[in-house]
This record gives sequence, C-alpha cells and structure tokens, in this order.
Amino acid sequence: MMVTIGVLAVQGDFEEHMAMLETLGVEVKDVRLPRDLHGIDGIILPGGESTAMTTIMLRRGMWDALKKAFEEGLPAYGTCAGSILLAKDIGAGSDRVKPFGMIDMVIERNAYGRQIASREVFLEEHELGEDEPLHAVFIRAPRIVKVGPAVKVLATYDGDPVLVREGNFLASTFHPELTDDYRVHEYFVKMVKGEV
Repeated sequence: MMVTIGVLAVQGDFEEHMAMLETLGVEVKDVRLPRDLHGIDGIILPGGESTAMTTIMLRRGMWDALKKAFEEGLPAYGTCAGSILLAKDIGAGSDRVKPFGMIDMVIERNAYGRQIASREVFLEEHELGEDEPLHAVFIRAPRIVKVGPAVKVLATYDGDPVLVREGNFLASTFHPELTDDYRVHEYFVKMVKGEV
C-alpha cells in the first residue's frame, strides 16, 4: 500500500524529515497552506520553534485546517516543537503557542536548558521491535512530565517518556531525522498504513 506523507514546511527542519521519508521510498509532500493537506495520508510536524510555527500557521489558516484534519483522523507525528504542538498541556509561560491537544500529556518547553544542554544519546529502553539502541538527538528538547492512561510510552530516557503514542498521534522529544536511524519514521509509516 502506497501512502503520501506530508511534512509541515512553515518553519524548522522539515527538509531532513522529507529526505528521510524519501529514503524509505515514501511519497512526500511539503505542506505550507491548507490546500496542501489534500491527498496526504499522514503528516509530520517537525522540530523548530513552536511559537513561530503557531504564528505562521494561524496567519495562513493552517492551524484550523490541521485541527479539523486531526479530528477527522489524519495521523500525525511531531518531533521536538512538533511534540509540543500535539500536546494537551504545555505548562506555564507558553501563551503564544497554541497546541492541538491531540495527545493527553503535559510537556514543558526547553525543559533541559539552553542549546548547550543539547545531547546525542542511544536509547536502550524502547519498543520499536529491535534490541539495538535507538539513536536520538535532543536539541533544546521539551520534557514530557505526565501522560494520560491512553498514552503508550514507546521509549524513555533517564526515566522520562521521550517517544509516545496515542491513537493516530506519535510524538518524540528528540530528532530521529538528524540521525541514520530510520526506525521511528518507519513506525510512523506503518501507523499511517494501519499496520501497528
């Protein structure tokens, strides 16, 4: 079954996601305006700056269009800033970010500190079907501090959830697209196809 995955291309590292999906042989479409949602089977919300992404989406009418698409069942995967946008609760001090509220989790922006606190790690604890550690890059990463009962934790780091899923929605606080580890993207494609 062939699927087309859109990548929200308003701000952030969308090109890296597109390249990774193309390497997997998936049809890819950049999504900048509401009309670009036509014909896609799932969408990736990339890392970047969640405030800027919110501002641009609201200005272009993308926020309302995406919210409607999510409520109608469009699967989504958010990395870093994208995970913030999928959360129900993003804590205090984030008035200019408007999350979609699709994953029952509390997430804190920039929870690990500034850029200097960024790190590259190998996650030993994950549920992506292989024993090999999952390669993860954290850049000014948010922290998932609480998840609801319907949220499945697929990977943890230092006891914190870092890869979670609720229904059609997947979120990671790290950037798999900046590595050569394709497993998270493969998992999302399988989600879109209804295989996992």
